[in-house]
Amino acid sequence: MSALQDKIRARIAAEGPLTVAQYMSVCLGDPDHGYYTTREPFGGEGDFVTAPEISQMFGELVGAACLSAWQALGSPSRFELVELGPGRGTLMADLLRMACLRPAFVEAARLNMVETSPRLRQIQSETLNRAPLQPDFRDRIQDVPQGPLILVANEFFDALPIHQFIRTQDGWRERQVGLTGAGELTFGIGTARLPDSAVPAALATAPEGTIFETQPAANAVAEEIGRRIADHGGAALFIDYGYLKTAPGDTLQALYKHAHDDVLAHPGEADLTAHVNFEALAAAAVKGGATVLPPLTQGDFLLRSGLLERAGSLGAGKSHQDQETIRDAVERLAAPAQMGDLFKVLAVTSSGLSFPPFDSAR
Repeated sequence: MSALQDKIRARIAAEGPLTVAQYMSVCLGDPDHGYYTTREPFGGEGDFVTAPEISQMFGELVGAACLSAWQALGSPSRFELVELGPGRGTLMADLLRMACLRPAFVEAARLNMVETSPRLRQIQSETLNRAPLQPDFRDRIQDVPQGPLILVANEFFDALPIHQFIRTQDGWRERQVGLTGAGELTFGIGTARLPDSAVPAALATAPEGTIFETQPAANAVAEEIGRRIADHGGAALFIDYGYLKTAPGDTLQALYKHAHDDVLAHPGEADLTAHVNFEALAAAAVKGGATVLPPLTQGDFLLRSGLLERAGSLGAGKSHQDQETIRDAVERLAAPAQMGDLFKVLAVTSSGLSFPPFDSAR
């Protein structure tokens, strides 16, 4: 029994069941026992490995896209370079190394890292110790100064709390986390009901027991970014695993010691995530006033950005073992059966902004 599990059980006993969103929030962000506030989630010693940790090529190609966006904006002399949920700071370190090919980009940029964990902020500062830019840390996107914006969010939205609703005889009811008679955590159905106007037409005839997820926290961030880009110009890349069209299904999952786990088994000790609804994310950014370009899979994004060419350059003259390592990284990042198809990349831009390697807006 973990300390956080005891805390959650006591809260439910005193206040009643938690929504799935509340449960995710406390598991990931509790100041004393939360997963992101107390643990090292990234890399070989953590519970998962992100794309930037697989190879420097990922961050470099994201950096190349940011350079293209800056040039398309007219190379402004001052802009806000932002990363949401920067992990260990690896992506930004690789991005800035690529950016140094255009010294004017670095001179114009003010680096903002949106990170709430003091422990992760320290790790990010150490990673960027010798980088050409030092970060200003922000708690929220709203704290980033106004101005042209170039923003990257890699595996950020999947960790934001979701709500789950279950189709019952009496409409869509919210799924909750409560207690069994023996005091163990269990899922149940609450009284809160999803308004019919919020249910997509495609789910109108869904059978009883169907689960539908909403992501108001993620959508609110996307709308705010869209608003800032519409007001001041800019571009953003949202990179995450998820689905392109709204669909039913339970995507809430836990990772514990590099393996999938029961969502209720190890609160505060396991990473909780849910697949991102990119259709909803795009609609929120458009609601904010920005333009959304047709999304790409991560594999297509990286290949269009020059992944194979960069791999060839990086491996030139290296040992056979080093070349095999680079080939393995290309496979992990871009192969359809690995990260290539599961992960999607959404580009949010100012109206009319050209943003290779994305096609023009629909």
